[in-house]
Amino acid sequence: MSPIDHFSYGLLTPVTAYVMSSVGSMLGLLLTSRARLIGGREAKWWLIGAALAIGGTGIWTMHFIAMLGFSVDGLAIRYDVPLTAASALVAVVVVGTGLFLASHGGERRAYLLGGGVLTGIGVAAMHYLGMAALNMSGHVSYDPVVVALSVLIAVAAATVALWFTLRVSGALRIGGAALVMGVAVSGMHYTGMFSMSVASHEEMAAVPGARAIDFLLPLIVGISVITVGLLLTVILSPSEKELRSEAAYRERLRGGDEGAPEVDLFGTPRG
Repeated sequence: MSPIDHFSYGLLTPVTAYVMSSVGSMLGLLLTSRARLIGGREAKWWLIGAALAIGGTGIWTMHFIAMLGFSVDGLAIRYDVPLTAASALVAVVVVGTGLFLASHGGERRAYLLGGGVLTGIGVAAMHYLGMAALNMSGHVSYDPVVVALSVLIAVAAATVALWFTLRVSGALRIGGAALVMGVAVSGMHYTGMFSMSVASHEEMAAVPGARAIDFLLPLIVGISVITVGLLLTVILSPSEKELRSEAAYRERLRGGDEGAPEVDLFGTPRG
C-alpha cells in the first residue's frame, strides 16, 4: 500500500475547511431562522438559500478544501470534472430535500428522522462520489467498517443539523450550533478519508483530469459570490426582532382563531 497523507499542508487545509463549514452552517441557520419567521410561500426561497449555504459552502466546499491536503506518495492526482461537479450538486439537493422535509413536518419526529437519514446518506454519497472523481495510477479500496461508521456519523450530523434549523435562533445560539455542525461535517469527512487505502500500479500511466489547483479560482469566485449574496439578503431583510413583532401583530389580528387547522411552514394544512 502506498503511504497516504491527509495533511500535506499541515493544519492549513483542515482548519480552513472547518472554518468554511462553520461559516456555511451559520449562514444556513440564519436563513432557516428567517424561513420559520416569515412562513408562507416566501419560506421556500429562504430554504433554497439555506441549502446552498449548508450544502454548497458548509459541506461540499469543506470537502474540497480538505481534499487539497490529500496526497499519495509518488502518485499524481487529478480530478474528473463532471463527477466533481455532480458531487457538489448532490450536496445541495440532499440538504435542500432534508430542509423541506423537516420544515414540512414541524415538530413531528418521523419527518425529522426521515430527513436526517435521507440527508445523511446523501452527504455520504456526495463524499464518496467526490472520492470516485479522483484519478490516479493506483487501485483504491475502502475499509467497509470505517465506511459504515462515516455514514452513521453523516446521518447523526444531518439529523442534529436539521434539528438546529427547526429550533435555533439568536446570534449566539446560531453561532454555537454552527461550530458544532462544523465539527460534525469535518469528522464525517476525515472518517471517510481514513477508510481509504491505495495500492500504486507497477507501471505508471498518464492520469486524465484536472489538477486540484485548477478548481481554486472558480471555487473562490463562486463561493464568494454565493456567500456574499446570501449574507446581503439576510442583512437587508427585516431583523428577527422585527419579524417576530410582525408575527405577533398578525396573531393578534387573527384573534387566536382556534378553529383554524394547523399548518406547516408553507401554509399547507398538516394532516
